[in-house]
Amino acid sequence: MDKIRQPVPGAQPRVRFDLPVEAAGTTSGAPEPTDHEPAAAGSMFRHPIYFGFMGTVGVGIALFLSYILANTESLLLWIVTALFIALGLDPVVRWLERRKVPRPLGIVLVLGALLGLVAIFFATLIPTIVEQTTQLVTKAPGWINDFLNSNFFRQLDVEYHVLDTINEQVAKFFQNAQAVGGIFGGVLGVGTTIANALFGTLIVLVLSLYFLASMPGIKKWGYRLAPRSRRARVEELSEEITRGVGNYVIGQVCVAALNASFAFILMTILNVPYSVLLAFIVALLAFIPLVGGMLAAVVVIAVSLTGGWQTALIYAICYIAYLQFEAYFVSPRVMQKAVAVPGAVAVISVIAGGSLLGVLGALIAIPTAAAVMLLVREVFIARQDKN
Repeated sequence: MDKIRQPVPGAQPRVRFDLPVEAAGTTSGAPEPTDHEPAAAGSMFRHPIYFGFMGTVGVGIALFLSYILANTESLLLWIVTALFIALGLDPVVRWLERRKVPRPLGIVLVLGALLGLVAIFFATLIPTIVEQTTQLVTKAPGWINDFLNSNFFRQLDVEYHVLDTINEQVAKFFQNAQAVGGIFGGVLGVGTTIANALFGTLIVLVLSLYFLASMPGIKKWGYRLAPRSRRARVEELSEEITRGVGNYVIGQVCVAALNASFAFILMTILNVPYSVLLAFIVALLAFIPLVGGMLAAVVVIAVSLTGGWQTALIYAICYIAYLQFEAYFVSPRVMQKAVAVPGAVAVISVIAGGSLLGVLGALIAIPTAAAVMLLVREVFIARQDKN
């Protein structure tokens, strides 16, 4: 019998299929969570008031942030513009620092030179605009009288009584108090817009000065937000991004200045009217990537048609030829130290930036796209290559 009770060599113990015993502290009425019903869902069903309250608080915070963004849109645009200008002027200040010029003195020199150029430009532009506007106002009554005394208008008035209709509509308009009030309201609105534009310009200049003066401190504070082990890499990427943005701004200023100078010389040779004002418009439109040059061409060609179609044709041929020269020879050499963005990405980013933030969005679209591409290449793709 003892031999029979001994286990057979190599035999495995028999598995006992006992009923599961409930763990201490658990109740049979609360089922264990399964894959289809996670623990969080069970906790939500057990505490619906808590989760409902927290969800309501989250929605309220989101609405509050949306309200703040909607009502501080102008301030955010001013901050972005000032930061963009500061990043564009920072490479010049750094260049002066490498020439043993203290940073505060370099900032004063750069801003003084910038304000001096703007003052000289407007001192030249404003008298010309006033003179040309005065000429237009002086000549306008003569043009109107010539048109009213022309045979075409007399025949039109005989057939359709145009003068009687105009006098009747003018009398009705001035008898309408709401229409007259709308005129004064529109004038007041224009005045308010001009005042806001001047105030915004002052705010942008002051913020640009502060950003430019405290740029090293802002960068150091921002780098400390990164983990200590990755701080050097974050600093390297940030410096490359800011350097690219600064070089892009300086390069775009040079390209716009060359574009406006060529347009002004060409308009002067062809005797296109309002050449100074049109050169100013060309310089502003040249800041818009990809499409700014063509928009400037359309504006100037439309004005040059007043001098004859031959003048408009010659200007169109010369200016479009310059745009091709600029695209293939000037811009690549000026922007060689700035950002590099593929053509398709540049077009999409400019359209998206213009749709979101208007002209400012179109201006900062390409540097922003370059920064995103740099981060994707240096962070995401590098991480994917290691896996």
